[in-house]
Amino acid sequence: MSQYPGRDRRAVRHRGPSGTPRVRDPRTALVVGGGIAGLTAATALAERGVGVTLLESGDRLGGRVAAWPLDDGRTMSRGFHAFFRQYYNLRGLLARIDPQLGFLVPIEDYPLQRPDGLRDSFTGLATTPPWSVMQFVLRSPSFTLGSLAKVDVAAALELLRVRFPDTYSAYDGESAAQFLDRLRFPPDARDLALEVFARSFFADPKEFAAGELVAMFHTYFMGSAEGLLFDVPDDDYDTALWAPLGRHVAGLGVDVQLGRTVESIGLAQGSACVVVDGEQLDADAVVLATDPRSSRALIGELGGSGLGGWQRRVAGTVNAPPFVVVRLWLDRPVDAERPAFVGTSGYGPLDNVSVLERFEAGAARWAEANGGSVVELHAYACAPEVATDGAARDAVVERLESELHRIFPETRTAGVAHREVLVRDDCTLIGPQRWMDRPGVRTPSPRLVLAGDWVRCDYPVALMERAATTGFVAANALLEGWGAQGHDLWTVPMTGILAR
Repeated sequence: MSQYPGRDRRAVRHRGPSGTPRVRDPRTALVVGGGIAGLTAATALAERGVGVTLLESGDRLGGRVAAWPLDDGRTMSRGFHAFFRQYYNLRGLLARIDPQLGFLVPIEDYPLQRPDGLRDSFTGLATTPPWSVMQFVLRSPSFTLGSLAKVDVAAALELLRVRFPDTYSAYDGESAAQFLDRLRFPPDARDLALEVFARSFFADPKEFAAGELVAMFHTYFMGSAEGLLFDVPDDDYDTALWAPLGRHVAGLGVDVQLGRTVESIGLAQGSACVVVDGEQLDADAVVLATDPRSSRALIGELGGSGLGGWQRRVAGTVNAPPFVVVRLWLDRPVDAERPAFVGTSGYGPLDNVSVLERFEAGAARWAEANGGSVVELHAYACAPEVATDGAARDAVVERLESELHRIFPETRTAGVAHREVLVRDDCTLIGPQRWMDRPGVRTPSPRLVLAGDWVRCDYPVALMERAATTGFVAANALLEGWGAQGHDLWTVPMTGILAR
């Protein structure tokens, strides 16, 4: 068996702290939040003998990647998520329930499309940089000899000279949009190959950090030999992922408590506690792994000396604009040649379309039984009023469905058997502010650590992989303090192929 987590022989192993295989003395931890970060931290701690209580405010695990049941066996979620093959630590967590990851199925292509007919594809590309980059450019209709001549070569070479974590700070004060302007990529290529990806972080490129954009291109394309294709679960997230993982952590001795909202956190010299429904729960440490807004609220109410500067940095983090997910159960199928997933640019607020029965078992059963299709539409970085104004939300939903009819014309005559609309504004925004001002895993108290995709991490990771990675890092920080062995982590290369 390969010693590497994927096909990339340049992947980097980051050794965890050394120590005893399990904690010597009885130790306890309260993990607040049952999403990816919390589940990761709970798993990592329990595997080293720590007594863990996992507190989740919702009625199921998964956090912002949860799924829940509807009528007639249908399910709903917050939308499509791609499980890239570079997500070594998240995939390592999921391997606890199946070492072969048999519940993940590959998406063979996800074209990026514009209304003028321009279309980029990632299928059949070489996976090893720089050949992957060269082949993409040569094959893409977005690049011509004339447009390539206008590219700022020095700025383009920055994508190949990254060095983490320094690269994050190197772009302090510069937005993704400003970097793209400086790069002078052809407008068509910018739309298809750059802005589409930037918006997948739920952000407008004008508000998104250039360092995050550069890191993203290194991770997914310029610095990794895993390629740009990805996998998705073969059923809804709860059935395929979180319910089995919940059973696994319970088997490790984790006390999983659902429907338990933490009201406050307390830190003392030798212990920590949380208050839930007026009840105080005590432990040796707390892992705070909730969504960004909830974390800010709990941290803002912490008392104690020496916390003020850190609390102000936490308070300075912000959420991304709202996003909209529309799931439609159509009474007739979309054309058989439609891809499972397509990214879009130039279709109003529509950022991508998923055809769920192509990969999700529950959706496939419904489509077969009803002779239809289950289609999901996403709109990222919407206007702020969409989160609070029903009329603004309805206008976005109407426009999304109109744009669906443009990109999949056969849906114009389809009836909508069911429609589910979800609007959320609880994702983080990594803006162009100073990277080092963003709170990291460690806090002023050794009794409290943070985890989540909003938390600063030195590695080139993002989104779900940052949540899983910081969950492991948070567990390692506590285990190191208790003299126990930590967990090794893996990342794509920490430097670009032209870095000195």
